[in-house]
Amino acid sequence: MEELRIARRDEDGWVVLVLTGAVDVATAPQLRQALTETQYGVGRYVALDLDGVEFLDSFGLGVIVGGLKRAASHDGEVVLVCARSRLLHLFAATRLDQIVRIAPSLADHGAAAAQDPR
Repeated sequence: MEELRIARRDEDGWVVLVLTGAVDVATAPQLRQALTETQYGVGRYVALDLDGVEFLDSFGLGVIVGGLKRAASHDGEVVLVCARSRLLHLFAATRLDQIVRIAPSLADHGAAAAQDPR
C-alpha cells in the first residue's frame, strides 16, 4: 500500500488538501497534523480531496470527524471531495455522509457547500 501524501493549495477561499495513498493507523497522525495546522491557520474552509485515497480505516475516519468538530467550533467547514464508490459506501455505512458534505469533484465542492444546508 502506498504511503500517504498530502498536497495543499488554495482555491476560491478554500484550502484544498489532496490526499494520495492510505489513511490508516500509521498515517492518520500525518493527516491530523495537516488538517489541524490548516484549520488553526488560514483554513477556515477545507476541502479534503479523497479521490487518490486507496485505503481509509477507522483511524482516518476519526481524524475526519475531529476535523469536522474543529470546523464547527470555529465557524468553519470541511467538505469531502470523493467519487470513489468504495469510500462512498464506507461513508454511508458509518453514516458519515449524514454529517458531512460530500462533493463528487473539486469543481463541485463550493457548489455543494452552498446548496447543502447541513
